[in-house]
Amino acid sequence: MKANRGQIERALTAPPADIRLFILYGPDESGSRALAQRLDSAMGPGAERIDLEGSELKNDPARLADEAAAISLFGGARHIRVMPAGDECLAAVDALLSAEQAGNPVVLVAGALKNTSKLLQLGLKSTAAMAFASYLPEGQDADRLAMAIAREAGLRLDPGVATRLAQAAGNDRAVLSREIEKLALYLDAAPERPATADEDALDAIGAGAGESDLSRLVEAVLSGRPDAAGSELGRLAQEGIEGIVLLRTLLRRLQLLIQLRAEVDSGSSVDSVMASAGKALFWKEKDSVARQLRMWPSSRLAIGLGRVLDAERQVKSSGSAGPMLVDAELIAVARVASRLR
Repeated sequence: MKANRGQIERALTAPPADIRLFILYGPDESGSRALAQRLDSAMGPGAERIDLEGSELKNDPARLADEAAAISLFGGARHIRVMPAGDECLAAVDALLSAEQAGNPVVLVAGALKNTSKLLQLGLKSTAAMAFASYLPEGQDADRLAMAIAREAGLRLDPGVATRLAQAAGNDRAVLSREIEKLALYLDAAPERPATADEDALDAIGAGAGESDLSRLVEAVLSGRPDAAGSELGRLAQEGIEGIVLLRTLLRRLQLLIQLRAEVDSGSSVDSVMASAGKALFWKEKDSVARQLRMWPSSRLAIGLGRVLDAERQVKSSGSAGPMLVDAELIAVARVASRLR
């Protein structure tokens, strides 16, 4: 059956006896993993978790039902997580849902499954399964997500800080959590000793700086350095940062450049446009934005924006091929930029 957010959160927090399988899918894989973590918490710290991959179940379709019916070696709670997963799990999921009994709940974390996915259709038709799609938050939803994660870390966010954090993280939950952890550490905040995070604190740590920084990738792509862009893509992939979150970060920079370039085309100098941008720009990025503003004409920016938007649409319908498609598109844009230098 298809679940809304409230239903899936309640079910994962207190798993119903009649639900055997949770299918968590959609382009926001960080959101899916965060939901899966709810079941970990619900099962308790002493629970046994069996981790499987979809490829394993393709070769042994009976294993999922067997694991769901098995008794923990330690006599306590037991649950199964399948990640990554896709239509290769179809036979295993069919066996699970048709088995006579299955006492251990199963969470299957998939990517952007198509609506025609046989796995998804099977889950939607079954009363013993719940399926929920996670999408990257936008606008106020992203701000609310930042504030909610911050509250859990003991932080109160000043107006504008939530927006900056969400933008620096590309609205990706996993990246956003790491940024907020850094901010809480800097302010020595915790749930039992809350602190307020203002713009100065955010500037001090540099939102998006360090290992989870996406600005170096944007700089490499739009400054026309394909080799550096490739290195950044590899580094970010090792941190689990890939796919749509990278496109969204580049998209925001392109939109900003288009806005600023329109002022330049109207007769303003680059220096005056940069000076008037104010806090719309993180101070550490002003030099690179000014350099890109001089490099990229409006016509090329429009083409680049169109390519990124088209790539995002393809990723949302391409399932597991998404990260490779994103990497190829970013390198292609970097090569275009290299000819503008």
